Amino acid sequence: MDKEYVMRVAATIREQLVTMTDTPVLMSWGIEEFMATVFKNLPGLKFHVNGRLFQGEVLICLNGSDYYEVYLRNGTDIECLSDEVCFDELGELIDRHIESGTDKEEYARFCEQAAMSFGFGN
Repeated sequence: MDKEYVMRVAATIREQLVTMTDTPVLMSWGIEEFMATVFKNLPGLKFHVNGRLFQGEVLICLNGSDYYEVYLRNGTDIECLSDEVCFDELGELIDRHIESGTDKEEYARFCEQAAMSFGFGN
């Protein structure tokens, strides 16, 4: 696969993810190093996360249908979160699986407890 094409796709994914996802949400993932990649013969972006629910790599790849495929990889275990993700859905999908979960009230309580443990509470 053409290296320049892979780099352009990775840059586009990164820009869409960063501009469409709130900064505090991105920061909560503990992102390390964005890298262009090819996964399953698809161009994409990968980065390591250290979230509350998942620690490992997130891979976002552009498929032939002009959708993104999102995978979580931890060692040799790979989970496909979805193979039809629009750019404006990336942040919410990833956050739900690596940081916030599906129970918004539980996550709000977790955040309050974390803030209090750092002296930011009442």
